[in-house]
Amino acid sequence: MTYTYTPRCFIVRHGETEWSINGRHTGTTDLPLTENGEKRVLATGKALVGNDRLIAPKNLTHIYVSPRSRAQRTLELLDIGCKDKLPWQEHRVNDLIRTTANVEITQDIREWDYGDYEGLTSAQIREQRREQGLNPDWNIWRDGCPGGESPADVTKRVDRLITEIRENYHKKCIGKQKHLTVPGDVLMVAHGHILRAFAIRWVGKGLEDAAFILEAGGVGILSYEHHQLSEPAILLGGAFVVDDIVENAELDALKKNETKGN
Repeated sequence: MTYTYTPRCFIVRHGETEWSINGRHTGTTDLPLTENGEKRVLATGKALVGNDRLIAPKNLTHIYVSPRSRAQRTLELLDIGCKDKLPWQEHRVNDLIRTTANVEITQDIREWDYGDYEGLTSAQIREQRREQGLNPDWNIWRDGCPGGESPADVTKRVDRLITEIRENYHKKCIGKQKHLTVPGDVLMVAHGHILRAFAIRWVGKGLEDAAFILEAGGVGILSYEHHQLSEPAILLGGAFVVDDIVENAELDALKKNETKGN
């Protein structure tokens, strides 16, 4: 059986930090993952990463990661199995190689610059605005952050990255027979607001339409309908990858038969 290939873009939010626990806006502040955050990302990697699982390393062609160490540590813990050392490492720390995908650190998926609101909770921001005589009904998707980025600023950089992904990685493989094309999946490891902005712009909507939640350590999937680059979509639920499972089962059966024959 042949399958028509539709590439995916996996978005992964970094694991839990002390500020993500209590809802403080964390943009430029570089915080480490908590111990629990590391454990949960490890569990996510074991459950979702593998050539018979949701994120198949062999199908990855490129990996984008934020400059922040919390995102980079999350990528390490997912254990993708990159062939080269990660850009921030002095040497490879794992002998397992599962993908030839390149890893790129990009400013385009750094977290939203919260400016004057860095380190504050939403409740504190609204109270501050009330004291300043501003509209306390603050909405980052509409209002942005004084001293930081506006929705237009964020839209510009995520749009640039979306265009790059489609032109460089997805265009060449979408709609082709899977066994005749090159890997085309992309993985992004970054932050809550910027990845939600990326997702809403992926389907061509304005940031004011954003109504998504992406928990710390959470995974989302973006793809296309009808194998068409012109029909970007958010994949709400994906089926298990079974071709490798069936193939491995058949190989095991052959080995057993050969053993019996000997």
